[in-house]
Amino acid sequence: MPRLIKPKFTEFNLPAGRVIAKKYEILSKLGGGYEGEVYKIREISTRIERAAKLFYPNRNEKDRAVKFNAQKLHKLRQCQILIQYHTKESFVFKRTPVTVLISEYVEGQLLSEFIKSFPGKRLTPFQALHLLYALTKGIECIHSLNEYHGDLHSDNVIVNKFGLEFDLKLVDLFSAKESKLESRRFDILTLIQVFHESLGGAKHYAKHPDAIKYICCGLKSNLILKKFKTAGQLRRHIESMDW
Repeated sequence: MPRLIKPKFTEFNLPAGRVIAKKYEILSKLGGGYEGEVYKIREISTRIERAAKLFYPNRNEKDRAVKFNAQKLHKLRQCQILIQYHTKESFVFKRTPVTVLISEYVEGQLLSEFIKSFPGKRLTPFQALHLLYALTKGIECIHSLNEYHGDLHSDNVIVNKFGLEFDLKLVDLFSAKESKLESRRFDILTLIQVFHESLGGAKHYAKHPDAIKYICCGLKSNLILKKFKTAGQLRRHIESMDW
């Protein structure tokens, strides 16, 4: 009997107005990544707007990626920086079943785009420290539950509000092959990478105050992890630093 070959998808590109799972209307595409695509949707019966992550079947063998995301988001539901998971649905796309995770929809702007709106397309050191502090508190909550994010970058951070402090949401989670300890250390390194990029990157590094350089350590992993073994240590340093 010939082996059934599953189609390999790298995009869905569903149009606005398309109904999925017989209950949600596509409003717009929000983005995409390795695992699938994210859409802004509306629940037809309630008119409530939500977000839907559609997983490429070829990158979600036996729903492993879906289960990982749903279970991890449920475990970390007390961490306010993460988007809250609602339920799992499915629909058929080109005769192939596709699994969907429904979550809360958060108004906001991707951090990568948010930074571009500032003079020089970078934050001031004081603004960047507030950003780093908000991110660090969120990652610390995740780590306190013996988990990690694993995919922190400026296209995975939504800026919901910005004023006296940042109100942020993290999207996507990554299942790393490394130990949870190594993955948590990687989170710390990427925290500081985002901080460094928000300040304009290597081009402006030499002109930063010493307090900024103390945190960035020239992005040398061994120096960063020697100073900040945990997200909590980084948070406490920011809270107590002279400025």
